[in-house]
Amino acid sequence: MIDSRRVTDLWRRCDVVVRDLPFGLLLAVASLLPALHGKGTQVGDLPIRPFDALALVVIALECLPLAVRRRWPAVCLALVSLGFVLDQIRAYHVLASNAMPVVLISTGIHLERHRRVAVVLLSAAYVPLAFALARIGATEKAEGYVVFYLALALAWGIGAWQRSARAAEEERRRHVAETTRAAERTRIARELHDVVTHHVTAMVVQAEAARYLTAAPDRLDAALSAVTDTGRRAISDLRHLLDLLNPDHTDVRMPSVGELNTLVEQTRRAGQPVQFTEDGRRAESTGSAEYVAYRVVQESLTNALKYAQGSPTAVRVRYGEKEIVVEVSTGASASRAESPGGSGRGLAGLRERVDALGGEFSAGRRADGGFVVRARIPAGSPS
Repeated sequence: MIDSRRVTDLWRRCDVVVRDLPFGLLLAVASLLPALHGKGTQVGDLPIRPFDALALVVIALECLPLAVRRRWPAVCLALVSLGFVLDQIRAYHVLASNAMPVVLISTGIHLERHRRVAVVLLSAAYVPLAFALARIGATEKAEGYVVFYLALALAWGIGAWQRSARAAEEERRRHVAETTRAAERTRIARELHDVVTHHVTAMVVQAEAARYLTAAPDRLDAALSAVTDTGRRAISDLRHLLDLLNPDHTDVRMPSVGELNTLVEQTRRAGQPVQFTEDGRRAESTGSAEYVAYRVVQESLTNALKYAQGSPTAVRVRYGEKEIVVEVSTGASASRAESPGGSGRGLAGLRERVDALGGEFSAGRRADGGFVVRARIPAGSPS
């Protein structure tokens, strides 16, 4: 049995000339059928002339160039127009003369350069054709020639309109592609920021603390082990992120609130005192809400390590029927004035994530100098 998909794929791979040739050949063969004599496009109302050797040339000029109507539209238009003029003057009125409006539509679509020149030349050539037909006995009235010219102009206009529509669609697709790429770059940058910043910050804090433990080998060994464990977790998370960027990857595992205990414990090992409480009962499926809640806690703890190291930090997560509420508060740090300010990219990314789910996000200083992050994340539909 022939695989239709394979045949279609092979056909699409063929050169455009090969794909356009069958229509011209079919029209040429049909033009030779006696039953279709005199069924072509005509102007001038001259009586039909019997076929002769020149009629075969006319048919060839009008049909065979159709194979290159997309590859070389100007050449196709010139040859078909020549054949059409000979057909009208000799009054064969072959079926092949119907190629003229087809070529005008095709040229209106595919001609890239000198489009106005082509229109002017065709219009100028039509006038002497009308006079030539009148001199050899054509009975067509002036309004008939005008109507025929308008019909040809309409064919060109249809092609030009299709060309404009295709250009607009291509521009729309390009804009969508650019927007999608920009969104994807932003998403990747956000993920890298969340994954790398948290782990690297913890490693830096742990390494700084280890510098003061040289007199306590047991505590130094524990501190260095914590750095090693954090580095391994960073590598694991980065590998997972790279897997997500692979289009062939199907095992999409995203962090969720179920892993908050591990995250909090890692932060504690980095030297940050963290109190963690959970209220309510987790739903079986909360979709992207759990992932966003995890990122809110992760970024908040990262900022606590960087800008309020050693200050008491409280993480509270409350599970409702249709939402998850996260609050992370950090006390004032004695070294806060010396801490460099952040770029704000992390908090901005959290706000975008929460807003995308229709939630509410806020982050700011407290009256006592501390910092608090709050997020209300709807959890109504699974992702």
